[in-house]
Amino acid sequence: MIRTPMQSEVGQIIQCCEASYNTQMETITELAAAARRRGAVHNVVLVVEMGDMRDGLMPEDLEAFASQVAKLPGVALKGIAANFACLGGIAPGAEAMGMLSRMASEVEGSCGPFLELVSGGSSVNLPWALSAGTPGRINNLRLGEAILLGVEPLSGKPIEGLHTDAFALVAEVVETKPKPGSMPSSTFGSALKASGLVQDDDRRIRSILAIGQQDTDAGGLRFPSGVDFLGATSDHTVVDTTNSSFTVGNEMKLRMNYSALMRAMSAPDVAKIIFSEETLKGDVGIRLPRPRAALV
Repeated sequence: MIRTPMQSEVGQIIQCCEASYNTQMETITELAAAARRRGAVHNVVLVVEMGDMRDGLMPEDLEAFASQVAKLPGVALKGIAANFACLGGIAPGAEAMGMLSRMASEVEGSCGPFLELVSGGSSVNLPWALSAGTPGRINNLRLGEAILLGVEPLSGKPIEGLHTDAFALVAEVVETKPKPGSMPSSTFGSALKASGLVQDDDRRIRSILAIGQQDTDAGGLRFPSGVDFLGATSDHTVVDTTNSSFTVGNEMKLRMNYSALMRAMSAPDVAKIIFSEETLKGDVGIRLPRPRAALV
């Protein structure tokens, strides 16, 4: 469990997870009690704050906190971890990784148990991990975005050897109409048009997709060539299709950044469909029974 646990889900975590990442002694105490009731021992990884300013113990508090965990029946101190570039946008480097390695050794010196896991962060650490530098005690990364989307999170650059098109979001076009760039008020619209201030040839083709902010992060979508994003509401996404051939009933295949993928994966109205690579070649429509949109 790599997210900070809620106390209300302690029983479920003990039942389903061998280990969890923690920062609060109250929660660890609850985990220990639940583990003892099941006759089990739950592994605890302590998260250290190293500049991201999200979850984590302050470094100066780590040793004393780890000593309390090591003495608590029902849990075992498995390792330490840190977050980088999740909230604060700070990229890790050799100095930060060296500091985390030293913390691991210091915890072992004061608490006794060997730390099996020293987790240096997430996909943002991959450039460092693949460099020629020494890894020190770091033996784990929690990779998501790099594997799923094949890019480095901070730069957006493709990672050699990985696919950047493993996921697509498919949405249907429900409206396509020529509309002006801006709508004048009803009071002055006729007069403006009569005076020639609003021209008929000022109109562009606007299309609406049956998907919105409740389904994905619309700002994180990447549209086909000739399609420009204009805006999104809860259940509609508006695009300019003047320079494309999309019509009502067509399906539009969209690429996503990590934020858009995460939200689409969690949205109940977005069907999740797995296809072979051969099926997805080209821009043919994917006509399968589903709710309003599909993640393929």
